[in-house]
Amino acid sequence: MGKNLNRRCFMGKSLAVSSGLLAGLGYEHQALLGQLVNRDEYGKKKEPVKGLQKGKFGELEVSRLIIGGNLISGSAHSGGLLYQSALMTRYFTHEKIMETWALAEENGINTTLMRCDPHIIKNYSIYRKEKGGKLHWIAQSAPEQGDPVENAKMARDNGAYAIYYHGGKCDSKIRGGKVDEVGEIVEGMKKTGIFAGIGGHRLETIKACEEAGLNPDYYMYTVNKVGYLSSEPDDIESFMKTVKKTWIGFKVLGAGRDKPKESFVHAFERGADFLAVGMFDWQVRDDVAMVQEMLANGVERQRPWIA
Repeated sequence: MGKNLNRRCFMGKSLAVSSGLLAGLGYEHQALLGQLVNRDEYGKKKEPVKGLQKGKFGELEVSRLIIGGNLISGSAHSGGLLYQSALMTRYFTHEKIMETWALAEENGINTTLMRCDPHIIKNYSIYRKEKGGKLHWIAQSAPEQGDPVENAKMARDNGAYAIYYHGGKCDSKIRGGKVDEVGEIVEGMKKTGIFAGIGGHRLETIKACEEAGLNPDYYMYTVNKVGYLSSEPDDIESFMKTVKKTWIGFKVLGAGRDKPKESFVHAFERGADFLAVGMFDWQVRDDVAMVQEMLANGVERQRPWIA
């Protein structure tokens, strides 16, 4: 009896301490410690989020929150950690990819944004054809696949609705004074019949494309408040409110360096029309709930919704 009481007291004190710790920890640490403290409770399935808002993207109605694909491709922008890519690809087995996409759909996300390569094509084809999944696919051109226009054809032929020219490659061409080449690539992509955009991590990239009169269907451009592969927030807001093309914001969390809620608000307030966010399965529902609630309550933005 005494042992049981002592054990009970110990557990009660441990849980109380854990609750206190949770209050002082960041979002990701809270999630991790929450699982360790009470695995059964934390793992219970929650009711799916309803009513995630959508916007017009070409001929599609696309969810304002798009699930990104860097994590399932092993690209986590983890600051040089050598094990990170292997860790991501081992976590995101075929089964886990299927589960994560199904969770996204269940909670109102209807679009994924992923590179166009054999790994993605294989999994996306199985998800659509064998699992009955309905996620739309916006593709990123994959540099190792060669000619980006041929990569656009590959994306189109394997079910993608849209593609954009890789942001890092586009940044490099703009720095090298080759804005005309960017325009030729995007026009070549458009001629394949796919919705085609331009990616970038630098405001100078978007400015150069606009000043040169390029005509992408949309921009894929970074926006965050921690300065990770992103320009000054005020500069972004000031210029992007003059841009009339649809804008998908990415690197919104600074590749996991910022908290979701504040990051999502920041990106929408700066003018992004959609957010592409990489998510683990256990983050999907919470991220959707945050976006759905903040959009329902309204966000203050100078840039009108383009989509």
